[in-house]
Amino acid sequence: MTRPASLALDAPPPNLGEVLDFMRLIWAVDHALQKTSRRMKSAIGVTGPQRLVIRIVARFPGIPAGHIARLLHVHPSTLTGILKRLERQGLIRRRPDPKDRRRAFLGITEKGRRIDAAGAGTVEAAVERVISRAPRAKLEGAGEILIDLAAALTEPD
Repeated sequence: MTRPASLALDAPPPNLGEVLDFMRLIWAVDHALQKTSRRMKSAIGVTGPQRLVIRIVARFPGIPAGHIARLLHVHPSTLTGILKRLERQGLIRRRPDPKDRRRAFLGITEKGRRIDAAGAGTVEAAVERVISRAPRAKLEGAGEILIDLAAALTEPD
Protein backbone atom coordinates (compact mmCIF):
# COMPACT_ATOMS: atom_id res chain seq x y z
CA MET A 1 0.00 0.00 0.00
CA THR A 2 1.45 3.36 -0.95
CA ARG A 3 1.27 6.34 1.33
CA PRO A 4 -0.49 9.46 0.00
CA ALA A 5 2.02 12.16 -1.02
CA SER A 6 0.69 14.51 1.68
CA LEU A 7 1.64 11.94 4.35
CA ALA A 8 5.11 11.04 3.04
CA LEU A 9 7.56 10.78 5.92
CA ASP A 10 9.87 13.44 4.51
CA ALA A 11 7.08 15.88 3.56
CA PRO A 12 6.11 18.80 5.80
CA PRO A 13 3.19 17.93 8.08
CA PRO A 14 -0.23 18.55 6.61
CA ASN A 15 -2.32 21.44 7.91
CA LEU A 16 -4.56 19.78 10.48
CA GLY A 17 -6.29 22.96 11.53
CA GLU A 18 -5.40 25.30 14.36
CA VAL A 19 -6.44 23.06 17.26
CA LEU A 20 -4.93 19.79 15.98
CA ASP A 21 -1.73 21.53 14.85
CA PHE A 22 -1.33 23.04 18.33
CA MET A 23 -2.04 19.67 19.99
CA ARG A 24 0.54 18.04 17.70
CA LEU A 25 3.12 20.53 19.00
CA ILE A 26 2.15 19.79 22.61
CA TRP A 27 2.62 16.06 21.98
CA ALA A 28 6.02 16.79 20.40
CA VAL A 29 7.08 18.68 23.54
CA ASP A 30 5.73 15.88 25.76
CA HIS A 31 7.62 13.25 23.76
CA ALA A 32 10.83 15.29 23.91
CA LEU A 33 10.42 15.78 27.69
CA GLN A 34 10.01 12.04 28.20
CA LYS A 35 12.98 11.21 25.96
CA THR A 36 15.23 13.77 27.67
CA SER A 37 14.10 12.55 31.08
CA ARG A 38 15.10 8.96 30.22
CA ARG A 39 18.46 10.21 28.93
CA MET A 40 18.95 12.19 32.17
CA LYS A 41 18.25 9.05 34.21
CA SER A 42 21.07 7.27 32.36
CA ALA A 43 23.49 10.20 32.41
CA ILE A 44 23.05 11.75 35.88
CA GLY A 45 20.94 9.19 37.73
CA VAL A 46 17.64 11.09 38.03
CA THR A 47 14.69 11.83 35.77
CA GLY A 48 13.53 15.31 34.81
CA PRO A 49 10.80 15.44 37.48
CA GLN A 50 13.20 14.10 40.13
CA ARG A 51 15.77 16.76 39.26
CA LEU A 52 13.11 19.47 39.40
CA VAL A 53 12.23 18.37 42.95
CA ILE A 54 15.93 18.40 43.90
CA ARG A 55 16.30 21.92 42.46
CA ILE A 56 13.30 23.15 44.47
CA VAL A 57 14.46 21.52 47.72
CA ALA A 58 17.94 23.00 47.23
CA ARG A 59 16.49 26.49 46.84
CA PHE A 60 14.00 26.20 49.70
CA PRO A 61 15.60 24.13 52.49
CA GLY A 62 12.99 22.83 54.90
CA ILE A 63 10.15 23.06 52.38
CA PRO A 64 7.26 20.71 53.20
CA ALA A 65 6.26 18.12 50.60
CA GLY A 66 2.78 19.60 50.26
CA HIS A 67 4.24 22.90 49.08
CA ILE A 68 6.23 21.11 46.37
CA ALA A 69 3.14 19.17 45.24
CA ARG A 70 1.24 22.46 44.86
CA LEU A 71 4.15 24.14 43.06
CA LEU A 72 4.41 21.28 40.56
CA HIS A 73 0.66 20.78 40.20
CA VAL A 74 0.93 17.08 41.08
CA HIS A 75 -1.07 14.93 43.46
CA PRO A 76 0.71 14.45 46.81
CA SER A 77 0.84 10.67 46.24
CA THR A 78 2.72 11.23 42.96
CA LEU A 79 5.23 13.40 44.78
CA THR A 80 5.55 10.82 47.59
CA GLY A 81 6.87 8.28 45.07
CA ILE A 82 9.42 10.76 43.74
CA LEU A 83 10.53 11.71 47.26
CA LYS A 84 10.93 8.08 48.32
CA ARG A 85 13.16 7.34 45.32
CA LEU A 86 15.26 10.46 45.96
CA GLU A 87 15.60 9.62 49.64
CA ARG A 88 16.54 6.00 48.83
CA GLN A 89 19.27 7.34 46.50
CA GLY A 90 20.58 9.60 49.27
CA LEU A 91 19.79 12.80 47.38
CA ILE A 92 17.34 14.34 49.84
CA ARG A 93 16.57 13.85 53.52
CA ARG A 94 13.35 14.21 55.47
CA ARG A 95 13.19 15.77 58.89
CA PRO A 96 9.92 15.10 60.73
CA ASP A 97 7.98 18.13 61.94
CA PRO A 98 8.19 17.91 65.76
CA LYS A 99 4.72 19.49 66.02
CA ASP A 100 3.01 17.26 63.43
CA ARG A 101 4.54 13.83 62.76
CA ARG A 102 2.54 13.56 59.50
CA ARG A 103 4.58 16.42 58.01
CA ALA A 104 8.23 16.38 57.07
CA PHE A 105 10.63 19.10 56.10
CA LEU A 106 12.90 18.32 53.15
CA GLY A 107 16.58 19.03 52.75
CA ILE A 108 19.25 18.33 50.17
CA THR A 109 22.25 16.10 50.80
CA GLU A 110 25.77 16.64 49.49
CA LYS A 111 25.10 14.00 46.83
CA GLY A 112 21.90 15.87 45.94
CA ARG A 113 23.87 19.12 45.58
CA ARG A 114 25.94 17.49 42.83
CA ILE A 115 22.73 16.65 40.93
CA ASP A 116 21.47 20.20 41.56
CA ALA A 117 24.68 21.58 40.01
CA ALA A 118 24.61 19.35 36.92
CA GLY A 119 23.42 21.26 33.88
CA ALA A 120 24.29 19.88 30.47
CA GLY A 121 21.79 17.51 28.92
CA THR A 122 18.96 18.43 31.27
CA VAL A 123 15.45 19.57 30.42
CA GLU A 124 16.07 22.93 32.02
CA ALA A 125 19.26 23.49 29.99
CA ALA A 126 17.16 23.18 26.84
CA VAL A 127 14.43 25.42 28.28
CA GLU A 128 17.03 28.00 29.32
CA ARG A 129 18.56 28.02 25.81
CA VAL A 130 15.17 28.61 24.22
CA ILE A 131 13.88 31.27 26.62
CA SER A 132 17.18 33.17 26.60
CA ARG A 133 16.70 33.75 22.86
CA ALA A 134 12.97 34.49 22.98
CA PRO A 135 11.70 38.07 23.01
CA ARG A 136 10.07 38.92 26.36
CA ALA A 137 6.62 39.49 24.81
CA LYS A 138 6.70 36.13 23.04
CA LEU A 139 7.72 34.37 26.26
CA GLU A 140 4.96 36.09 28.25
CA GLY A 141 2.39 35.17 25.58
CA ALA A 142 3.48 31.53 25.60
CA GLY A 143 3.30 31.48 29.39
CA GLU A 144 -0.23 32.88 29.33
CA ILE A 145 -1.36 30.26 26.83
CA LEU A 146 0.17 27.45 28.89
CA ILE A 147 -1.51 28.75 32.07
CA ASP A 148 -4.87 29.00 30.29
CA LEU A 149 -4.48 25.54 28.77
CA ALA A 150 -3.57 23.95 32.12
CA ALA A 151 -6.63 25.60 33.68
CA ALA A 152 -8.91 24.46 30.85
CA LEU A 153 -7.62 20.89 31.12
CA THR A 154 -8.35 20.77 34.85
CA GLU A 155 -11.84 22.29 34.56
CA PRO A 156 -14.74 19.88 34.29
CA ASP A 157 -16.46 19.98 30.87
